[in-house]
Amino acid sequence: MLSPASFFDLSGFAHRALFDGCVHVWDALKNLKSCMNGLDYAPLAHPRLQDGVPLPCHLILHDGRVEEAAGCVITWGDALKGQLRVTRDGHELAGASVLMAGAVLIGNRIGIGKGVLIESGALIKEPAVIGDYTEVRQGAYVRGYCLTGSRCVIGHATEVKHSVFLNDAKAGHFAYLGDSILGGGANLGAGTKFANLRFLPGNVQIKTASGPLDSGLRKLGAILGDRAQTGCNSVTNPGTLLGKDCLLLPNVTAPSGFHPPKSVLR
Repeated sequence: MLSPASFFDLSGFAHRALFDGCVHVWDALKNLKSCMNGLDYAPLAHPRLQDGVPLPCHLILHDGRVEEAAGCVITWGDALKGQLRVTRDGHELAGASVLMAGAVLIGNRIGIGKGVLIESGALIKEPAVIGDYTEVRQGAYVRGYCLTGSRCVIGHATEVKHSVFLNDAKAGHFAYLGDSILGGGANLGAGTKFANLRFLPGNVQIKTASGPLDSGLRKLGAILGDRAQTGCNSVTNPGTLLGKDCLLLPNVTAPSGFHPPKSVLR
């Protein structure tokens, strides 16, 4: 009931090994640091790309090389649909990613996939993996140990730390995610906040029909199963688990604990 398989279809997720051996779905968060520390990060090297300094111009990442965008034509299509395109001298640079002027990268362990758009004002700290055809929008704050799959959105003024986005997960506007997991196709309404720390000392307890379970984690936000959704200005208490296809309605605070698939929290 609380295993990764009961929340997610992991078959298309490039980093599904993160969940190997997990008895409970939150155990993946215990593996996240070691998993990401063990990844190989292709170096992002360019004179314009300086640690912690806003980019002075657009950069293009293509075939493992970082180049200035001068002389390129960028078609600002929907990155999630593979419509972000870069051409040079009439030839398309297939799968090119764009780092816009004003974006800030801190550290060397930042993996950026194909067709990614990182907008002006976004700040990404290592380690981070930004999956193929993902958007990191203006003002996003990616605080480290953040892992996204393909076609994800880390949106405007959204802060993320120590969290996982499965494929097609989206946190588009003004959200906070700490120590959390978004399942495939999960979507957060604007202003959604995942609280991840109890006021009182001790680990986060997971409330279930059979009684509380000790998560073993001092910090644990929310885990949303595939296609779960939250409404605008919703909040989750530490240790909130929403099963597949759950709905958390606008302006509602979700109680901690496990909520079965297709639950509607009002």
